[in-house]
Amino acid sequence: MATDYQNKKLRLGDVLTLRGVITQDQLQVALTEQQKSSHPLQLGQILIQLGFATESIIRDALSEVLNTESIDLTHMTPDSEALARIPRSKALQLKIMPISFDASKFSLTIAISDVYNLLAIDQLRSYLGGNIVIVPLLAGITEIQHAIDHFYGVELSVDGILEELETGKVDFQSLADDNDEYSQPVVRLVDALLSDAVKRGASDIHFEPEQGFLRIRYRIDGVLQQIRSLHINYWPAMTVRLKVLSTMNIAETRAPQDGRFSMTVAGRSVDFRASVQPTTHGENFVLRILDRNRGIVELNDLDLHPESLMTLKLMLARPEGILLVTGPTGSGKTTTLYSMLSHVNNETVNIMTLEDPVEYPMTLLRQTSVNEAAKMDFASGIRSMMRQDPDVILVGEIRDKDTADMAMRAAMTGHQVFSTLHTNSAIGAIPRLLDLGVLPDVMSGNIIGIVAQRLIRKLCVNCSQTYQADATELMLLREPEASEFTLHKSTGCPACQKLGYKGRMALMELLRFDAELDDMVAQHKSTNELLRYALGHGFRLLVEDGIRRIKEGKTTLEEVARVVDMTQGL
Repeated sequence: MATDYQNKKLRLGDVLTLRGVITQDQLQVALTEQQKSSHPLQLGQILIQLGFATESIIRDALSEVLNTESIDLTHMTPDSEALARIPRSKALQLKIMPISFDASKFSLTIAISDVYNLLAIDQLRSYLGGNIVIVPLLAGITEIQHAIDHFYGVELSVDGILEELETGKVDFQSLADDNDEYSQPVVRLVDALLSDAVKRGASDIHFEPEQGFLRIRYRIDGVLQQIRSLHINYWPAMTVRLKVLSTMNIAETRAPQDGRFSMTVAGRSVDFRASVQPTTHGENFVLRILDRNRGIVELNDLDLHPESLMTLKLMLARPEGILLVTGPTGSGKTTTLYSMLSHVNNETVNIMTLEDPVEYPMTLLRQTSVNEAAKMDFASGIRSMMRQDPDVILVGEIRDKDTADMAMRAAMTGHQVFSTLHTNSAIGAIPRLLDLGVLPDVMSGNIIGIVAQRLIRKLCVNCSQTYQADATELMLLREPEASEFTLHKSTGCPACQKLGYKGRMALMELLRFDAELDDMVAQHKSTNELLRYALGHGFRLLVEDGIRRIKEGKTTLEEVARVVDMTQGL
């Protein structure tokens, strides 16, 4: 906080008065108090002492003044590895709170009340060793002191917490209280599991009760992996903690419930969507992890075929019409939609979204969640958004006739509309829209294009090995039987957690509509006729994109065959 605000475009007092947090009179009182003190305090500390502002408000205002990132330590789970690197005495001496440690970048993220306190940062770097990268985040000094008191001296590793649970009883009532909740091992156990899942890059966490044990599985790169098995005795208390976080009814155990919450994990804000379902052995809990840092990918970073990328950009250049992204659940449709929105997003257009729920907040976008209780479904939401002068509209999903009709109406009236549809292929979206009751004449001329996609795992670059393809594999790859063709296979190493794969990429087929295709749709031509025309005009099937990735050595034949019919066209 000890920074020369005079050199900034806006000083702390200016920001707080502009925000309406304090009045000009209150600012003058604080400045007078600062001048008459024999040991001048920072303006923010004086405002807190006078009761004019809270520490969290001062922190956020300072973040704006200093143009730096801030962190709210009240809803934060630190990394146990980061805590192990800095002892409590050193954290108290330097007035810092370790947040997370990234082994790949050899960087340590810390919370500090003055991000420009180079002396403290240099002392920390000297203590840890000169090569480490220190990433400072702004936090209030009181928040830092409370976090040090909370997290040092309590076990944050899963094994250590389980050992603690073996020796003591769980007070169920205190799990619903906010007072010193980290004294409870069950609270720390749940938070440690959530933190571990985020660090491993999981998209979902499954808590699955069985007859005598609780199975915990993470979905990493689209595939479920069992992580641990705990005794079933721990599950009731863990369920209470998860329900408290998700603002669910902890007394209700016989009906499904949904909820959501946010936590700061590894130094960044992560959203969780929660769902609980009663089963024969207890309540099954699934958490969807929505990591904002990983959610939005630039269009050029989707690793599309150059022709496919050009086709997609041509689609986005059309000012009106509807662009559909299709595929099964978990195929990355939402991520692709956000990439498209990011491509067209600027200050000259008004982009409005209607989602169920909003997954990734973006600047400049007006984002709305579907709310059944407020009678805000997709159809009525689109009708309302049409009165908000939008240029671009994102509809989370077309799932019924009313939504399809309203989305088409928006496309017909000069808007660019993006949406998703559950079909197996790009061509398959046409019969699906017909099934929903959209007339062929309405579709004709109003569909910009259809993108079908799947997600496949990428081979780990550290451990993939080559081998000669056999006759069956050559046939699936459309290669001559006598040719010698080298493929890659997964083996597994510590870098990929012995899985052989690390990360995912998209397979896409892009169907761009032209005048001829519009006429064929209006004439109610069969799917096979539409497909033949598209293939004759540069349309690439999903299987072709998959074969390209296999030949590039980025994935395996088995992985592509898991999500795409490799026999298509043979």
